[in-house]
This record gives sequence, C-alpha cells and structure tokens, in this order.
Amino acid sequence: MALAGIIVLPLVLLQSPGSSARYYEMMGTCRMVCDPYGSDLPRPAAGSTATALLPRDANGIPPPPPPMAHGRRGGAGGPGRAGKPGPRGPPGNRDPRVRGDAIGSAGGNASASQSAAGFKVAFYVGLKNPHEGYEVLRFDDVITNLGSQYDARTGKFTCHVSGIYFFTYHVLMRGGDGTSMWADLCKNGQVRASAIAQDADQNYDYASNSAVLHVDSGDEIYVKLDGGKAHGGNNNKYSTFSGFLLYPD
Repeated sequence: MALAGIIVLPLVLLQSPGSSARYYEMMGTCRMVCDPYGSDLPRPAAGSTATALLPRDANGIPPPPPPMAHGRRGGAGGPGRAGKPGPRGPPGNRDPRVRGDAIGSAGGNASASQSAAGFKVAFYVGLKNPHEGYEVLRFDDVITNLGSQYDARTGKFTCHVSGIYFFTYHVLMRGGDGTSMWADLCKNGQVRASAIAQDADQNYDYASNSAVLHVDSGDEIYVKLDGGKAHGGNNNKYSTFSGFLLYPD
C-alpha cells in the first residue's frame, strides 16, 4: 500500500485539477525551448511541484536547448563581377625578323622606323644620270628613305621587314633614234612587272608600272633596263622609283 502511494503521488501532483495537467504536457514536449510554458499558460510559482521537476545540473542550472537541425546545402552561386584590369606587362622581345639597322643601331634606341602600330618603311628616289642598255637603274636622287632600306649606290631596295609592299616606277625614255625602251621591276633577279616606251613620232615616252609583292627580309627589289635609253633629268625627277610597306608579317 505504501508503494502504491509513492507511485500515485507524483501523478496526482502532476495531474492536479486546473492547469497542472497543462504544465505536465509542456514539460514533456517544450521544456527545452526558451519559454517552456508558453505565453498563454500561467507560470508555476517558485518551489512548486512543476518547477521542481524541471531537469537541472549539479549547480541547479537547466541544460541548454538541443542543437538545431541543419537544412540541405544550397546550390552554387552565380559568377561574381569581373575584377579590375591587372598592371601592364613588361615589353616583349625584339622581333628576330628585323635587322638592327632597321630600328636603330645595336645597343641604341629604336628609330622612327618602328611605331606602336608596326614598322614604317617607305622610299622615294629619282634618276639624275641617264642609263642605257641592260643595267640596273641607280636612282641616285634620294628624297625619302624611311627605314634606310634603299641603297643609292646599287639602286636596290633591300628588305629588312618582311611583309606586303607596294612598288611603282616611272622611267622616261630618251628617244629620237626610232628605238624603244623596256623597264622591268625585279625581285631577286625575277621580273615581277614590265613596261615599254616606244619612239614612234615623238622623242620621249614613259614606261610605268606598279606591283604589290610579298617581300621577305633580305630580298632585293630594283628596276632594270631591258634595252633602250633612260633619261636622267638632273634634279627634275622625270624618272622615279618608290615603294612602301603595307602590312608587316
């Protein structure tokens, strides 16, 4: 009988009339939450049976709430904004296709033949002295020689910068004897353009032509007579030869 009383007594205390049953329900379900009794339930007085039944440690402090459950991991985010441009890199190595005298002497600064957009190469020369027969026309009146690739001593343009070039020539024939004159634009001894001037009813006539050629470093371009007489003209530049770089390789 005494044992039955011990078992029944807590139940009676927890299930006493009124709101004690509600205290028992809260202790069984929500006592680990910050407010174990809820805002709509009356709180038990200090020292009451419901308060005494809350679990505590050796110092009388209630245990902390249980850890919260973690949800599923979210997907990867989108790409971020583009960063700021980095610093400018160091200058590149020298182009091995360009000789030293095309952009400046060895150990010196680059000359005007090199620009930010590429290499500048152009020449324009005139013929002072007359020529005849079968020989290279040595245009000895140099007006423009950007890049220093034309040699007035030989009459030849020697390429230092590989690329696409434009060349043109105009040679005045010295006639009066009923002959004709032929002038050829040559690349390394091979004819790339030809022109003829005929002495019919006049003493002078022009032989002119032009070409767009791919020229490699070391190639030679020149105008050669293939018979006839070319008029010089001192400083009047009746006969001219010119060319320039269009697109470097």
